[in-house]
Amino acid sequence: MSIIGMNKMESVFTKMLENQLVKEGLVFLQEDDENTLNEQIELTLVPAPSFQEAEKGKLFQSKLASFGLDDIQQDRHGNVFGIRYGTGKGPRIFVCAHLDTVFPEGTVITAEWKDGKVYAPGISDDGRGLAAVLTVLRAFHKTNIETEGDIIFGATVGEEGLGDLRGVKGLFKDREDIDAFISLEPGTPEEITYLGTGSHRYHVTYKGSGGHSFGDFGIPSAIHALGRAVSEMADLETPLDPKTTFTVGTITGGTSVNTIAQEASMMVDLRSNSQEELLQLEEKVLVILEKAAEEENNRWSSEKTAIEVVIKQVGNRPAGTQDPEAAIVQTVIAAGKSIGLIPVRSSASSTDSNVPISLGIPAVTLGAGGACGGIHTLEEYFDPKDAYLGPQNLFLTILGLVGIKDSTEPLL
Repeated sequence: MSIIGMNKMESVFTKMLENQLVKEGLVFLQEDDENTLNEQIELTLVPAPSFQEAEKGKLFQSKLASFGLDDIQQDRHGNVFGIRYGTGKGPRIFVCAHLDTVFPEGTVITAEWKDGKVYAPGISDDGRGLAAVLTVLRAFHKTNIETEGDIIFGATVGEEGLGDLRGVKGLFKDREDIDAFISLEPGTPEEITYLGTGSHRYHVTYKGSGGHSFGDFGIPSAIHALGRAVSEMADLETPLDPKTTFTVGTITGGTSVNTIAQEASMMVDLRSNSQEELLQLEEKVLVILEKAAEEENNRWSSEKTAIEVVIKQVGNRPAGTQDPEAAIVQTVIAAGKSIGLIPVRSSASSTDSNVPISLGIPAVTLGAGGACGGIHTLEEYFDPKDAYLGPQNLFLTILGLVGIKDSTEPLL
């Protein structure tokens, strides 16, 4: 988009901020800040490990039902959402946060205030995102602003870890009526994530007969085969731009110090900001994994006790790119500037937006407001100072994208 186009967008937001209902919405979001934080804590206290989000999903769905949405539902994947219809003359966008957290079943979750911050596992990621979606929905309900486009408000499942974006993958597999997508994560609303880092993850197991370290010496070892694979992977070279990485995250196997290992396993994580580079790296790694078993077997020439390798893909997050001057990105920038923020385009990361971006659907992930720290640890915290700026930024971004009836045309 040209500079002229950006100036036009900024003029749209200048006009928008003169709209009385928009003014009321922004005031409401600031006044609703404390209520939003209380709701954030309430949602956080409901455990929701990936694949176990049902209870929190029901609570979130019940809250959606309070604000006049239509077609409120839980889909077959566990995502919950409802739609706020516009005039039908604009795009349909999906606005969401994710229900799941990284913390396993049984994690004790309590909220504790200390030095002006609230500490709780999941309070920021993504308790803040869920609460921000709800306060923005309340602002729309309070002001009754009529939009040209439709807005779907919701929450997804399976964003974290081995959840592998299963909720948003399922959403876009089932629906073809979503024109743009916004997800919320913890952090400042000034940062705009518009690129998706892709990842392929594998659980790799080497298996053999195993035996006694002395009595059976001369037969292949599962651990030795795994070690050969790790060593060769460690020597791979990957580009700095687009950033492409690999790691062996965990290793298990063997039974004792005096045993030729019968089985050994590892988790392998491959990532890139380029889908093409990711696939090239994956191809090299898969060759190495097979070759390691072959080399271990050839070392000992023992056919009856040969090592075999079982390779199981456990993660597949697509990489995605879009123009930094795309309309959705420029809309977020103009929205932020209109309330005094200094928006910046962030480097690529892995979020729910990966999926729509990879499909060519405009998407961004925005910070839900406030400050945070200790993400993915038991010391995770949320600092509520000026947190309302996140929902205000989201509110204006949505209005910019879908348009306001008899006032501003959709920018998407």
